[in-house]
Amino acid sequence: MTLTSTIRNANALSGLLLVLFLVVHLGGLTSVLGAPASFEAYASGLHHNLWLRPLELGLGLTSFLHISLSLQKALRNRQAGNTADLVSRRGEPLAAWASRSKTIAGVITLGFIGLHLQQLRFPRPLDGHEREALVHVLQQPFSLAMYCLGALAIGLHLVHGAEAAHRSLGWLDPSNKSSIRFGGRMLAALVSGGFLLISLGLALDVGA
Repeated sequence: MTLTSTIRNANALSGLLLVLFLVVHLGGLTSVLGAPASFEAYASGLHHNLWLRPLELGLGLTSFLHISLSLQKALRNRQAGNTADLVSRRGEPLAAWASRSKTIAGVITLGFIGLHLQQLRFPRPLDGHEREALVHVLQQPFSLAMYCLGALAIGLHLVHGAEAAHRSLGWLDPSNKSSIRFGGRMLAALVSGGFLLISLGLALDVGA
């Protein structure tokens, strides 16, 4: 296996692990609008669990690996002369746009994550006040705009990344490409739309 193949495969696997985290994280937030007490119990139990710190460390390392490998991949493509500007991918303008926008989507996502951690993780709100802190943050116009942009950027990144990861790992072939493409877009809509709706709902303090 060449170095380029190793980088491509590691980048795809790290991306898929981050997608798994997003799905789990979204699942943990689903009760924040309709069942605040259940959400507070979930958040408190999560943050007092012994495996949270190792999990956060692993997540941080996976994120750093994915960013580093994405940059290496982009540099190698540029050095190899692959500077073509994608306009269409056989009648797939959304896929072409997602591919062209992957860098800016990644930068927006990284900025959102930094803001999110600074506001709600370091330091973490007191037990029983997690939802209150979320509402306070999201009722600030700048924060709400960043959270909404982050949700949209994540969705756009997933449109490109779902198919690209399967292609890099050799799992994409003519018999399943339509299913993988459709599944990736549905996942992107679910994750992006879920975070977007929760952010707007908390800004309006729905379910208080």
